[in-house]
Amino acid sequence: MNRVPLALVSLVSLAGVAFLALWAASAGGHRERRWPTWTEVAIGTLTDFFDALGIGSFATSTSIFRALGMVPDELIPGTLNVGHAPAAIAEAVIFVVAVAVDPALLAAMAAAAVLGARLGAGVVVQLPRERIQWGMGAALVVAGALFVAVNLHVFPGGGTALALHGWRFALAVTINFVLGALMTVGVGIFGPCMLTLALLDMNPIASFPIMMASGALLQCVAGERFLRTQRYAFGPTAGLALGGVPGVLLAAFVVKSLPVTALRWLVTLVVAYTAVSLLRAAWRGHGRNAH
Repeated sequence: MNRVPLALVSLVSLAGVAFLALWAASAGGHRERRWPTWTEVAIGTLTDFFDALGIGSFATSTSIFRALGMVPDELIPGTLNVGHAPAAIAEAVIFVVAVAVDPALLAAMAAAAVLGARLGAGVVVQLPRERIQWGMGAALVVAGALFVAVNLHVFPGGGTALALHGWRFALAVTINFVLGALMTVGVGIFGPCMLTLALLDMNPIASFPIMMASGALLQCVAGERFLRTQRYAFGPTAGLALGGVPGVLLAAFVVKSLPVTALRWLVTLVVAYTAVSLLRAAWRGHGRNAH
């Protein structure tokens, strides 16, 4: 293995250990500490199963949490970033080892995402419920639009390149910085990152280690802020963590492939409904505040 991917796998592993240690140390002080239900664990397995297939877990988790009324809207970003972190770490280790990509691009895009998440999480933990609803609603609209565009082949499917140079390299790194910040509001990084690299003529397979490593490291960094401020729902978060890793392993080593296009259409319908409900809730809150 190249030195940079090996170093990145080591960094992701160490970040994961540190993150889990921080979570364990802070768990005792959480006001709602409890064991997750089987439903919450199943949600983690299902959503991270989709995640490992490249569909993403944030939009699907948000939709399920809102449909079942499991997590208050203002706690969803923290619940997603903390709860999905263990599965993201597993994904990063698997795909960085299995898929070859330019080490410099891999390292630079992961670092940019982490920096964006560090800045973004500091803002999100202070946002009121209404603004988080607006942010997540807009994020789901974008996610749904991306799913539709990909399924209709509006965007190119990517090329054969495993590296980027010059302005393409700089643009990809800059966009990943923005995506890292947006992920703390509940915007999944997978779809936008994969689309960015496809438009820059990268091989679609090469996007997997980049988005997996970026997601793992930025969730550890962003999750630290949410843990310290207790801006997450304890039971659902623990359910995502416990169910997520088996979901990733099942997708990566057992199932490996599914009719992803059909799944995207299904997820798009669910995401569209959730986006509308979030934006309506934010609008009602805006109307009450105006009076």
